[in-house]
Amino acid sequence: MRYAIIADIHANLAAFTAVLEDIKLGGKMEEMWCLGDVVGYGPDPHQCLELLCQYNHVCVAGNHDWAAIGKIDTSNFNPDAAAACHWTAQQLSPEDIQYLESLPLVVQKSDFTLVHGSPREPVWEYLLSVSNAKENFAFFESQFCLVGHSHVPLVFKYDETGDCSFSQFSTNIRLALGKNRLIINPGGVGQPRDGDPRASYAIYDNEARTVRLYRIPYDITSTQTRMVKQGLPIRLATRLSYGM
Repeated sequence: MRYAIIADIHANLAAFTAVLEDIKLGGKMEEMWCLGDVVGYGPDPHQCLELLCQYNHVCVAGNHDWAAIGKIDTSNFNPDAAAACHWTAQQLSPEDIQYLESLPLVVQKSDFTLVHGSPREPVWEYLLSVSNAKENFAFFESQFCLVGHSHVPLVFKYDETGDCSFSQFSTNIRLALGKNRLIINPGGVGQPRDGDPRASYAIYDNEARTVRLYRIPYDITSTQTRMVKQGLPIRLATRLSYGM
């Protein structure tokens, strides 16, 4: 069975729609695993939440999801992110708010632990270094952990000797799930930050025991136009062209 792994949609409906269409082309999807930050930054928070809820899915809370409903303040956000968050809060329906309030910090699915930031600090911590990743392996019991938040596709491996290593997660490899413990980031759907502006997501095949990354082009200009129309910070729109 196939499971879609997505993260950081960030209210980018054009990117999310393109990813969903690509998932359908690959065949039947058993369930979608969403690693948080459905909203924030982008122009279509309500529409993205509405679309996500049409699918069989599980979702964990991200920092922008919580900020949009006042569960955390925006004092640690940069000014553009804070401005987008305050705008987002005004676009949410009562049903949207109820959904975001219901999101757990951690979800267990078979051999996987799902979080937004890290197993140690599910909402805020970025996992971008081997040292931080190695410490985090002690904070989950499953063999594998799925994270988002950094918007960068990557894999941390913890082997039987206790060594931790890092590798980029790219589309030209099919990640085999063996004996090693792994922390996997599928990259960002709606705001990639690895220099590739294409939307990023992954598919877990539980029969083949593999995880594969996909990069999907989408109509970036349409998202940017909507962001400008809604008065969102221009820098947030511009960065989409560069995947940064």
